[in-house]
Amino acid sequence: MRKYIPIGLIFFRVILAPLILGLVYFLKDKSRTEVVILMYFGLFSDIFDGIIARQLNVSSQRLRRFDSQTDMIFWVSIGISTWLLYPELIRNNRIPIIVIFVMEGMCYLISIVKFGKETCTHAFLSKIFGIILLIAFTSLIEFNHAGIPFYTAIGMGLISHLDRILITLILPKWTYDIPSFYHAYFIRNGIEFKRNKLFN
Repeated sequence: MRKYIPIGLIFFRVILAPLILGLVYFLKDKSRTEVVILMYFGLFSDIFDGIIARQLNVSSQRLRRFDSQTDMIFWVSIGISTWLLYPELIRNNRIPIIVIFVMEGMCYLISIVKFGKETCTHAFLSKIFGIILLIAFTSLIEFNHAGIPFYTAIGMGLISHLDRILITLILPKWTYDIPSFYHAYFIRNGIEFKRNKLFN
């Protein structure tokens, strides 16, 4: 039964995605605060599902892949919601947004071409990107402001995506939960390294 705790947290985010989109579609800008609150709940569930799975020793390839794809669905729903609320704001910043989407696509494409599976690294930099992304979307959705939070998220997004691409290129075979490209180098050369159950 223990494995159902992290699974439940992942399903919670699956449910949040259409709920957030529905709120924005029907309530428009009146839903801003609720969307931001749900976004924070979503991030907390993302943080704790992995920690709990590792602490309970129920982390598996299937669970981590499910978690990774759910993250994608969740953040895309937040992005679409922001576009529905503030289309002009998104249009004015479309170039960096497109760059991030292209790099995300590259992460998946390179992994699928090389290993036949989607990327599932859950790297340190990706976790930091998620936190900064939360701050950026808070600024965008609640305050209709891009500014420093938005461009910080774009910069961190570029760095974290580059890290994920390097991880995939370095790994000799598909593996999940790789802290960084540096650790991928260790794996490639058969060097043992200590993992932290709180982070990866």
